[in-house]
Amino acid sequence: MKNKPYAWVPSLYIAEALPYVAVMVIATTMYKRLGLSNTDLALYTSWLYLPWVIKPLWSPFIAAVKTERWWVLLMQLLIGAGFAGIAFTLPTTFWLQGTLAFFWILAFASATHDIAADGLYILGLSTHDQSLYVGIRSTFYRIGTIFGQGLLVMFAGWLERSNSVPMAWSISFLVLTGLFLVLWLWHNVALPNSPDTPHALPVREGAECSEQGSAFWLALKTFFTKPHIVPALLFMLLFRFPEGQLVKIANPFLLDSAEAGGLALSTEAVGFVYGTIGIIGLTIGGILGGWCVSRHGLKRWLWPMVLSISLPDLVYVFLAYVAPSFSPVFAASTDFSILNLQFAVVNLCVFIEQFGYGFGFTAYMLYLVYFSQGERSTAVFSICTAFQALGMMIPGMIAGWLADQLGYLHFFWWVIGCCLVTFAVSAFIKIDPKYGIKEKE
Repeated sequence: MKNKPYAWVPSLYIAEALPYVAVMVIATTMYKRLGLSNTDLALYTSWLYLPWVIKPLWSPFIAAVKTERWWVLLMQLLIGAGFAGIAFTLPTTFWLQGTLAFFWILAFASATHDIAADGLYILGLSTHDQSLYVGIRSTFYRIGTIFGQGLLVMFAGWLERSNSVPMAWSISFLVLTGLFLVLWLWHNVALPNSPDTPHALPVREGAECSEQGSAFWLALKTFFTKPHIVPALLFMLLFRFPEGQLVKIANPFLLDSAEAGGLALSTEAVGFVYGTIGIIGLTIGGILGGWCVSRHGLKRWLWPMVLSISLPDLVYVFLAYVAPSFSPVFAASTDFSILNLQFAVVNLCVFIEQFGYGFGFTAYMLYLVYFSQGERSTAVFSICTAFQALGMMIPGMIAGWLADQLGYLHFFWWVIGCCLVTFAVSAFIKIDPKYGIKEKE
């Protein structure tokens, strides 16, 4: 099985998606069901972005110490242990401190796994296979996302009917533990490592860490001396300023009671709405965005994409308005069939918002690639993604407090107002009109 890409690329990117989803999305839903306030859950879970913010600090040293294969297998064991730690501490009296500690372990292990998995993809495949499998890689990452924030959350909601909330989530994380043990066993067999193959991973012994450190500082210097660095940096940090707040409050709003201004959906229903319908909308929007840019270039599509990532946030204003009439229906019923009119409306709204986000986010990611072109492009892009994570971490930290102070309706209007920040930072970036257009053969 070794060096057969179909044997390890799909499972590797499922393994990359699951811990990220657990840290960024599942944790928020779980803590809401366990009774944490929006202020606390948004603050605690936003801090978990930190490993992705600072991962460029240690990414140059990953390959210097051991092979990418070694790191992938080690991190998968550590991720499995992190899931198990969450499962076993949930039923205890120190569940908050315990689960947060293990989520921090998960976050650092997941960020390191990202580095190693992407390196493995590059080193373990020929350039032809890299192109051939890029779509498969993205598809299975989405499948992992749907499984994590969709099916697993729905499973936890189903368990909540006959178990306590902590026990339901404990069992759900044990499922993730078992899955990662299977993935680790499989990848021990399937990941490439033979020195006899043309694209085998090199064995590194005693690599010079000082050289890697020098390369990082040179990359940092290259990044900050690029033309138009100030508008580019503001764009990286603030383009998703509204979304960084919305994403932390969307699930709590869907789950919260009628008295608190929420929609009173069950955990199962939220898993379906946000983790399945929402991800489908996000994926379709992203695919369409990439196709549009390939036809006419990023510059031409920038402002339609800015509007796309901003205006659909209005659906949450609408949902907050109708919550007083919708939430009693949801609170009194366990029937969340898509044929239920109110539930269908909620699904449509979330689909529209996530589709718009997927379409608009294309502009953001392609700009990072565009800005990274030139000298030390890979290292510069890694620094760009660090600022990308910081741009989600900071607004997310204040989102819960704002939602608790303002109430959901006024908070969502605040998010709409913050879209002016997105418009402002988009107005000053410089883009080559030809960038992104597919060249004619």
